Amino acid sequence: MRAVIGLGNPGAEYVATRHNAGVMLVDKLAQRLNSDYGWRKHYDALVFKTEDLWLVKTKSVFMNESGKLLQGLPEGELWVAHDDLDIKLGEYKIQKGRGPMEHNGLESVENALKTKDFWRIRIGIDNRTVSVDGETYVLQKFLPEERVVLEGVLNEIIEANFRRAG
Repeated sequence: MRAVIGLGNPGAEYVATRHNAGVMLVDKLAQRLNSDYGWRKHYDALVFKTEDLWLVKTKSVFMNESGKLLQGLPEGELWVAHDDLDIKLGEYKIQKGRGPMEHNGLESVENALKTKDFWRIRIGIDNRTVSVDGETYVLQKFLPEERVVLEGVLNEIIEANFRRAG
């Protein structure tokens, strides 16, 4: 069993923000797999299940408490999809046990698991042309032209890693 958790914040005001890049990935993957079934409530999360894959995103948990999303997940391979300011928009990295130097959502997951030994889908979001602090920047919505770039990266991640999922 493989579980993919998309990190982000709940609520309409966060839907298209940079901090929700992980949620955008699991939404796109669920859509590709079979949009007829939809998301179901599971503790503080919403899950989309197939025969061998669980997709997970927040229902009511904010990024800094992302470890709560692990409650009730099946044993197996864990992948955590998240925004990454250390990587330029249009790029991504998939690494096991390594991630950005600072990310409160990942820190919460690591604390809940008591290990760093899980896969991270690091989705680049940095496209700053002016000096903006990270906390402010991640809560900004993607510009339309940035959204096009992001969609391309999300498609690339899915094609390379999840084509046979479900």
